[in-house]
Amino acid sequence: MLGCHQAPRRGLAAHFKEDDVLSHSDPATGLPVGPRAERLSAAASSPDYSPEQVLAAVLASVDDDKAEDVVQIDLRGRSDVADYMVICSGRSSRQVASIAEKLADRLRQQFGVAAKMEGRDTADWVLIDGGDVIVHVFRPEVRDFYQLEKMWLPSSAHRTPSAV
Repeated sequence: MLGCHQAPRRGLAAHFKEDDVLSHSDPATGLPVGPRAERLSAAASSPDYSPEQVLAAVLASVDDDKAEDVVQIDLRGRSDVADYMVICSGRSSRQVASIAEKLADRLRQQFGVAAKMEGRDTADWVLIDGGDVIVHVFRPEVRDFYQLEKMWLPSSAHRTPSAV
């Protein structure tokens, strides 16, 4: 019989949700990443769109919103985090926030993707997790400071022309 302050004991095989969240680190960056197998099995159950279609929608969205210095990086085979990364800049915090919010709305409308966003409050650097496409929207000064492209940019990336 359990006392009022004792919790039931679980066996050694007990499985906790925390075990799935950050299961291993990306070898290139050392950052924690979730298990790729679960993401792939979830994606396999809804094959309505491909990562390339999401990437095309992301690039169209940031272009429509006049993002500058857009860089697309192919992460396939290099990272379990995503298949593609897009890095771009907005001229002000207001534009950065607007680019991010509109992108998240468009991904939800076109693909049903509930994109997660970080950094929207300060809008110096907003990260949008669109599943297989990760998007970073920076103010130019913040982008110059962090130089995120240098970490990921090898020969598999290319810049898209900026809108003038």
